[in-house]
Amino acid sequence: MSDLRERALDYHANPRPGKISVELTKPAENADDLSLAYSPGVAEPVREIADNPENAYRYTAKGNLVAVISNGTAILGLGNLGPLASKPVMEGKALLFKRFAGLDSIDIEVTHRSPQEFIDTVANIADTFGGINLEDIKAPECFEIEKALVERCQIPVFHDDQHGTAIVTAAGMLNALEVQGKRIEDAIIVCMGAGAAAIACMELLIKCGAMREKIYMLDRKGVIHTRRDDLNEYKMLFANNTDKRTLEDVISGADVFVGVSGPDLLPSEAVALMAENPVIFACSNPDPEIKPELAHEVRDDLIMATGRSDYPNQVNNVLCFPFIFRGALDARAHTINDEMKVAAVNAIREVAKLPVPKEVLAASGDSSLEFGREYIIPKPMDPRLLPYVAKAVAEAAVASGVARVELPEGYMA
Repeated sequence: MSDLRERALDYHANPRPGKISVELTKPAENADDLSLAYSPGVAEPVREIADNPENAYRYTAKGNLVAVISNGTAILGLGNLGPLASKPVMEGKALLFKRFAGLDSIDIEVTHRSPQEFIDTVANIADTFGGINLEDIKAPECFEIEKALVERCQIPVFHDDQHGTAIVTAAGMLNALEVQGKRIEDAIIVCMGAGAAAIACMELLIKCGAMREKIYMLDRKGVIHTRRDDLNEYKMLFANNTDKRTLEDVISGADVFVGVSGPDLLPSEAVALMAENPVIFACSNPDPEIKPELAHEVRDDLIMATGRSDYPNQVNNVLCFPFIFRGALDARAHTINDEMKVAAVNAIREVAKLPVPKEVLAASGDSSLEFGREYIIPKPMDPRLLPYVAKAVAEAAVASGVARVELPEGYMA
């Protein structure tokens, strides 16, 4: 771990601090270039945009620019360390946008005294960008913040900790259940964790066919049930009318366990109680709710996924968020709706079922990969994610009526 620490610090510090920079897209070599780039030539696009705001997409970088915005209240698994401490993570998201989807991105860290002040700050600068990626904002404030910004902004606003996690989880879960010979409509699901990611994951699974009454959600006090009087409005959505109170109660006979909570919270004895051919997504990072080796010792009929890259089936948000924004911006969508999210789920599922190219095997360090228990989710370096997911999202935006432009012939073909 000390070696990783030193390598990570060196990576971020050298040969120049940080992970992103600004590059010029137009020549600026002589007086004529400068007269076009700035005064007097710049006045012409200014007039065009003043006449029609949509011209900002024609004459500026708006249509390829994403803001990655945080207040640092829920940084990775580190907690509330403040806006400035979140900057390396937000720069990392910007790096991923550029690397995987060719999107320019800038990180913005906001200091504020109330959720409303954060909302106002972001809404007041939103027109600068083609889309806004919210990141590392704690629950339940993140729900209020995202809802208000979606309503106020005319560009896509997407809280990746909620929806990115949910999309990749849903894609992997549907594939895992298919491999295990089960239908999501029939699955009994146990979700450990009741924060932003957990609630978003369960809501999207419901949109994909899961039955709300078959979902048991747990927080630090145990099962969320209808007789508790300490639940916020978001947890109330998953208050189950049940006499079951403990993890052991609800996991007995369960088909699925989804963990978005903390390390080592799923004991092997509980895994043994699950139904035949169970599915476990232990997504606490860096340490999962149960180590895969321990889970596989208990069950040889198991499909296991984690958030880590050193185990099979990594649930990684980079499988979706760059491509969702690529499709949304290309369609000039004013929001990212449920139809676009479900389209992304199905596109990711499809990529996992394709033959894996040699370059993906080389990048992932695998000798072979084939759809099945050890490969239910694509690898992040799979270049097919961009055309498959972006195209599906853009087409869903057009079909659902939230796109401002038609897609060009052969888009992402």
